[in-house]
Amino acid sequence: MSKRDYYEILSISKTATDAEIKTAYRKLAVQYHPDKNPDDHTAEEKFKEAAEAYSVLSDAQKRAAYDRFGHQGVGAGASGFGGAAGFSNIEDIFDLFGFGDVFGGQSGGRSSRRTAAQRGADLRYDLEITLEEAAAGKEEKLRIPRLETCDECDGKGAEKGSEPETCITCSGSGQTRYQQGFFSVMRTCPNCGGKGNIIKNPCVKCRGAGRVEREKTLEVKIPAGVETGSRLRVSGEGEAGTQGGAAGDLYVVVHVKEHDVFERQGANLYSAVPVTFAQAALGAEIKVKTLDGEEDLKIPAGTQTGTVFRVKSKGMPALGGRGKGDLFVAVTLITPKTLTKEQRKLLEQLAEIEDIDFEDASFMDKVRNIFG
Repeated sequence: MSKRDYYEILSISKTATDAEIKTAYRKLAVQYHPDKNPDDHTAEEKFKEAAEAYSVLSDAQKRAAYDRFGHQGVGAGASGFGGAAGFSNIEDIFDLFGFGDVFGGQSGGRSSRRTAAQRGADLRYDLEITLEEAAAGKEEKLRIPRLETCDECDGKGAEKGSEPETCITCSGSGQTRYQQGFFSVMRTCPNCGGKGNIIKNPCVKCRGAGRVEREKTLEVKIPAGVETGSRLRVSGEGEAGTQGGAAGDLYVVVHVKEHDVFERQGANLYSAVPVTFAQAALGAEIKVKTLDGEEDLKIPAGTQTGTVFRVKSKGMPALGGRGKGDLFVAVTLITPKTLTKEQRKLLEQLAEIEDIDFEDASFMDKVRNIFG
């Protein structure tokens, strides 16, 4: 019985690249593998056929011989099911294409010793600071409760003079294999809990955990310009690892309190300042609050309520950069709730001229005359 053309079997052209050959074979191997098609002789034959085609076309020398002489050129060199390109377990197919961890990191009956070392957990600390502290930066002392390596057993978990023993159930791999039909499934070893070892004489101080809970005081530098949501990473100050694993990191998450005077938007600050009618109408020089103290602000004559003035470089410093934002001050006209006789008299005089055109240049002169 004549054999089918290898290129036809894999549904590829004779100019197919190595990558195209591998992709075509993987698709057929997964589709027709006996593990997925029990008691299906047709699928088994197609799997053998695809394996034989791949074993030839994936080898440069065999492929050249096949292209020149056909099946006779490769003859005994081609291997079928169970040969060089045949796989007794579907996991081997994934190993070939770099998917060895799909079935628990062990395949084809091979086992690898698992390391018990694990990195410690990262920790989070929420820190609340004032706007002034965010602007100036500060050094903050933090008290962090965390798991640290037990100094009695050096993190081994075993009593001094003893050592953890290799788990006989999993031979130190931390995993056991279970057969479910045609599939092999890897599970965490029930005897050692995935550690790969057993502690028969646990440390009295840590009770075999290798870590104990302690509180550590750390000094953390808060840079100027931080804002709510800023995360500061302190490397290696998280929880200790187990069995020699590296420590985790500490993340300090900053929360800036709301301010009574200023509203922050990025590096800029916004505030409002009240002025009297006389100050707005005649112009004045007033004091406005900044994070550094008070600053003089000149209000020109005829200023309207809601007018915004910019005070340069009186905002927040740029985080990790140079320069500062600005302070924007909105003017708000205030109306007195009670009046003295003199104030009432002056306002009554003003009322007499309010029905004139406000755009009249002489209006402001009359206002100035009323208020002296």
